[in-house]
Amino acid sequence: MTTINDIAEMAKVSRTTVSRALNDSGYVSEDVRKRIMKIVEETGYLPSQSAKSLRTKRSNVVGVILPRLSTETATRVVNGINEVLAKQGFQILLTDTELDKNKEIEYIRLLKSRHVDGIILLATNVNDALTQAIQQADLPFLSIGQQLPGVASLVYDDYHASADLANMLVHRGHKRIGFIGVSEEDPAVGQLRQQAYLDTLKQNGLPIHKEWIEKGDFTIESGYEAMKKILRNSKDVKPSAVFAVTDRMAIGAMEYLKEQGYLIPEHMAVAGIGASLMSKYITPSLTTVDYSNKEAGRKAAELLLAKLNHEEIEDKIELSYRLIQRDSV
Repeated sequence: MTTINDIAEMAKVSRTTVSRALNDSGYVSEDVRKRIMKIVEETGYLPSQSAKSLRTKRSNVVGVILPRLSTETATRVVNGINEVLAKQGFQILLTDTELDKNKEIEYIRLLKSRHVDGIILLATNVNDALTQAIQQADLPFLSIGQQLPGVASLVYDDYHASADLANMLVHRGHKRIGFIGVSEEDPAVGQLRQQAYLDTLKQNGLPIHKEWIEKGDFTIESGYEAMKKILRNSKDVKPSAVFAVTDRMAIGAMEYLKEQGYLIPEHMAVAGIGASLMSKYITPSLTTVDYSNKEAGRKAAELLLAKLNHEEIEDKIELSYRLIQRDSV
């Protein structure tokens, strides 16, 4: 295996000069730099990461904790994170909690033991145990999706995005609107989006039917089952529109409606949140909200890098959104 001493001997320079050229950390003449880099390329030499870590006190690895790796939201966010970090020589170490709160805490401790430089968490809940685990980790930390106490957080404007979606249905003439949410353990998706739905109905003088409100677990299957329950619980009067807090659950609801012979949107309008790829190509195309997840990932990575460089950043950064009206309404 080629070593840095071998490179120095072949280039007829000192080990220190080779190190400076590789790390761009001091003056090296252009001719010498080109000579060193040519030898590096020819030999396939790779600098020792462990040696570099000892020198810089960094592993150049960032941990990313995801609630569910299989979702488009997670994929887009990770793509954005990696796009920024890779340019700065960082790698990412992914973990998938599968929406398990205990795993969320377990992975914080695991990533700490792996000596990552920082952690980006796509948070789905806020609780004392999570806050304590973050404090004990004592690492640069950034949250996406939930505002965590004492942690720099990128948050979506869930309340206003959901209110805009609900108001759009009202303005389209719908006075009977059903709702498919998720557990209220999730403050953003579970609480804020539902509260916006309830507030919008009240502000427009519309009745709230508890039998038209069901919960899922972010999956297509759970949206299908929630829609089934809403229709079965609606005896005399059924909703004319349904608002699901994620695209996947909205798509599940649409599938059940189609099976029952409903035309969308003639018999029932459907809307979701997430701007998933499926939402554009399903028939009819799904009205949704785009949170620009990849851009959120980029922003998160930039802010974490700023924290690693000991720069001051805001505790809460709110992300924008865009309402996309399609054929499902």
